[in-house]
Amino acid sequence: MTPTVATHRPVPASAHRPVPRAVRISIALTASVLVGVLTSFGQAVPALAAAANAAGPWFVVAVALCALAGVRTGRAGLALAAVLGVASLELMHLGYWAATNLRGHPDVLSITNFWVLMGLPAGVLAGAVAVGLRTRDDRWRAAALGVAAAILVGEGVRAVLQVADDATRPGWVAQIVVGVAVLVVATVTARTPVARVVALGTGIVGAVGVLGAYLLIGG
Repeated sequence: MTPTVATHRPVPASAHRPVPRAVRISIALTASVLVGVLTSFGQAVPALAAAANAAGPWFVVAVALCALAGVRTGRAGLALAAVLGVASLELMHLGYWAATNLRGHPDVLSITNFWVLMGLPAGVLAGAVAVGLRTRDDRWRAAALGVAAAILVGEGVRAVLQVADDATRPGWVAQIVVGVAVLVVATVTARTPVARVVALGTGIVGAVGVLGAYLLIGG
């Protein structure tokens, strides 16, 4: 009796083909608009009101979308990531504006709007954080995570101190907890003492800076 020889079908070459970078960028930019739309609807849900009125989650999403788009390290990669970060945040504003007006709540999208203007430096920073997370340098990765933690914690503390009420306080506290968790991860996963100091320093000093900036502008 002739033994049966197992055969394996060849895997199509397309199965190993990476998603083109242009496609990933398109997905990231489209998702940015969708995030803005969902933010507008989220403001009408009490359980989501805090997150939907916070800048920190948008920053984190911008970082994630830059990473999804496949940002690269190096000067050229950093410049492209900065542009993508700005585009992502501004498209979130566009999606929010469109959805809010369609819901019957007049909203004006202007280049002089404070948050639109803040989208420029924040977008650049989001792109830089995304690049930092991809680098092999442990110090830059620690700093990137520290920045993300600082924004979440600093904004959350400011909200608890100034604007939170009984309905929204749990949401703001949750943002602080997430920020602290990010900082803990940055510290624990750092492979060198220098990187741990960078993570803690960036996270703590950055959070104080973000809190101070909010208190200064009163926004």
